[in-house]
Amino acid sequence: MRPFGPEPTIDTYSIPPAVRPWESVQPLERARRVPLVHIVLFVVTFITTAMAGAFQVGADPLTDPASIQAGFPFAVTLLSILLIHELGHYTLSKVHGVRATLPYFIPAPPVFVGTFGAFIRMKSPPSTRRALFDVGAAGPWAGLLVAIPAVIIGLHMSEVRPAGLDQGGSLVLGDSLLFKLLTRLTLGTTADDATIVLHPVALAGWLGLFVTFLNLLPVGQLDGGHVTYAMFGRWHRWISRLFLGVIAFLAFRGWDGWFVWIVLLMFIGIDHPPTRDIVTPLDGRRRLAAWLTVGAFIVTFMPEPISTAEPAPIFEGERTPVVWQAQPQPAASGSSRTGRFVLRFGPAPLAEHQQPRPARGIPL
Repeated sequence: MRPFGPEPTIDTYSIPPAVRPWESVQPLERARRVPLVHIVLFVVTFITTAMAGAFQVGADPLTDPASIQAGFPFAVTLLSILLIHELGHYTLSKVHGVRATLPYFIPAPPVFVGTFGAFIRMKSPPSTRRALFDVGAAGPWAGLLVAIPAVIIGLHMSEVRPAGLDQGGSLVLGDSLLFKLLTRLTLGTTADDATIVLHPVALAGWLGLFVTFLNLLPVGQLDGGHVTYAMFGRWHRWISRLFLGVIAFLAFRGWDGWFVWIVLLMFIGIDHPPTRDIVTPLDGRRRLAAWLTVGAFIVTFMPEPISTAEPAPIFEGERTPVVWQAQPQPAASGSSRTGRFVLRFGPAPLAEHQQPRPARGIPL
């Protein structure tokens, strides 16, 4: 032992732990293990989304299995957006030494979309707020890098029809600031001035923007919750509760789907666990990136993503009784009109004055 100086001195000794055979073999086995669950879920999700895409263009893969290939453009585009989103999280997790799983894809009945999304699990928390921000913000930005080109390409393949062709009871897709801008730049018009028949690739891009803003909600442990905690630390607790109240307000005023999100967020928790280092703030570069991420949330946000169109009132003028009544014309089948944005489900014959005009704007 050394004599104590002005301060206590502690001698440390390093004793190598005993190596047990089963401890040295198991990590190698885990590293070589094929991620069978992830692969199966991805394949099943691809099938359900491809079926949903086939139904959108009028094919029926249930009676004609070969027609499922008609849904491949929608499935490939949507799953690419989801995959790149999750790989953004996964890659930055590896950079910061955070243990994370490969993406889990969630299949759904092949109605409209065919998937409930994807997620990864972090098995160890990020050690600092800077690492937390990198992991949380990487997913939305990576997804946007695929969703924005998908919207532009899909809009070029979409059809533009005169306004006023929507039918009551159909679904209307919300129009975020970013989607409105891309529509104006690509087609030279917006859904406020025309009826746009969305191509399946454009619909997949719209869903990518939809998923982005939902993940960026500054609540709990969503991507936006990670970013908010990294920016404001313990103030995240109050921001999360404030925005939960905003969601409740929107639920009562518009989209019923917000009620589902309220229940889901209450189930997974609206608070964020602390990082090991809660003191070190974001550096200047990350603060700028964090505010840009807030901006991405604002331009993709839709208060009412999906709604039901009401039939437009028709001015009848002076009513005059008549004895002749015209026979009702059969409604064109095979298409589902959304009013502002139309989702086609199979070809529909158009009258001469309803023929689509070519899209104008930025050429690809």
